[in-house]
Amino acid sequence: MVGNASKVCKLLRQQAAIANFGSFALRQNDLMKVLTEAARVCADGLDVRFSKICRYRETDNDLLIEAGFGWEAGVIGNVVSRADESSPQGRAFITGKPSICNDLRKDNMFELPTFYAAHGIVSTVDVLIKGAYQPYGVLEIDNDQQHDYDEHDINFLTAFANVLAEAVATSERTALLQTTIEQMRILVEDKDRLVAQLNVLVHGQERLLDQKKILAEELQHRVRNNLQLVYGMLSRQLEETSDEVGQRGLRAIARRVSTLAQVYDHLLGSEMSRTTDFGGYLTSLCLNLAEIQAVTDGAILLTCESDAITLDLDTVTALGIAVTELVTNSFDHAFSDGDGAITVSARHEGDDDTMATLTVRDDGSGFVPQDESKRHGLGLVRRLVEQVRGTISVASDHGTVWTITFPVAAVADSLAVPISV
Repeated sequence: MVGNASKVCKLLRQQAAIANFGSFALRQNDLMKVLTEAARVCADGLDVRFSKICRYRETDNDLLIEAGFGWEAGVIGNVVSRADESSPQGRAFITGKPSICNDLRKDNMFELPTFYAAHGIVSTVDVLIKGAYQPYGVLEIDNDQQHDYDEHDINFLTAFANVLAEAVATSERTALLQTTIEQMRILVEDKDRLVAQLNVLVHGQERLLDQKKILAEELQHRVRNNLQLVYGMLSRQLEETSDEVGQRGLRAIARRVSTLAQVYDHLLGSEMSRTTDFGGYLTSLCLNLAEIQAVTDGAILLTCESDAITLDLDTVTALGIAVTELVTNSFDHAFSDGDGAITVSARHEGDDDTMATLTVRDDGSGFVPQDESKRHGLGLVRRLVEQVRGTISVASDHGTVWTITFPVAAVADSLAVPISV
C-alpha cells in the first residue's frame, strides 16, 4: 500500500509540473527562459541531477545543447551530438521514439561527448520534441546513478516534450508576427518621412503635385511587395504544417497581416492623409476576413454594418486589429458544429457624435467571463482598446457580444503612446 501511495503522489506531482509549466510558457515571451525552465522542471519531476534540451540544426545535421540544468559551464551552447544513431539523442531524433539507456557503462554502442564522463552520467532518457514541419529537437534527462525508468516516467517526459513543442511553436509564430509588425512600423516611418518631405516641397508649388503622386505610387509598390513576401512565407508554412494547431496559428497571423494591409490601402487611397472612414474600412476588413476563413471553414457567415465614422489612422489600426482578434476567436471557439453567424457593427453614439460603439456579436456557444483569459489574443484586444481611450465589455447570452465604446473627436490626442501589438 505504501508503494502504491508513493507512485500516486509521484504521478500527481508530475501532472502538476506539466500543468504549471504550460501556464508559465504561455505567459513568457523569452524562448530561452522557457527552455531553461523546462529543463529544470523535468529534472525535478524525475528526481535526477541533470537535464538538457538539444535543438536540431539542419545545416550541420547535429543537435546543439540549447538549454539545460545542472551542467558545469561550457556545456550549454557549445556541445553538439550527431543527429544519427551514434548518440542517445540522435537515436530519439531519428526514430521518433524514446531512447532509454538505464546503464551507459554496459552500453558501448554510443559515441558520447567527454562531458558525460566528467559529470558521471550513468543513465539517460531522450524523447523527441516535435515541430510544425520538422522536429525541433530532443529533451533528455541524465542521472549520475543507475536507474530503471518505468512507463510512467516515460509518459511524463513524452507529455512534457509535447507541451514544450507547442510552447516553441507559439514562440516561433509570435516572432513571425513581431517581425511583420516591425516591417510595417518601418514602412509607416518611411511613409511619414516621405510625406514630410513632400509637404515641404509642394507648399505653394502646385507643379510638384505630380512628384507627390509618383512617390506615393513608389511607397504603395514597396508596401505591397513587402506584404507579398510575408504572405508567401505564411503560405509556405501553411503548406508544410499538418497539425491543426499550427495551421490555426498561421491563419491568425494572416488575418493580422491582412488587417494592417487594408489600413495602408485606405491611407494610400485617401491621398496620404492621417484620417480615413472607419466604416468603409471595417466593411472591407470583414469581407477579407470572411474570404480567409472560407478557405477552410466556409459555413460561418460574417456580416458588417457601419456608419461613416472618420478616425485617425492609428485608431483605425488599433480597432481593426481588435476586430480581427475578436472575429478570429469567434471563428475558432464559438461554433462547435461549424455553422453560425458573426455580426460586426459600428455606430455613432450621442447627439454630438463624439462617441462611437463597436460590437462583435456571434450566435455561438458563448463563454463565461472568467474564461476570457483562456482565449488567445483577448488580452491584446483590451490593451488596444485602452490605448485609444476606449472601454470594452463582454456578455454571453445565446452567443457572445463584445462591446467597445471609444471617442471619435480629438482622437489624435489619445495616441501619445505608440500602439504595441
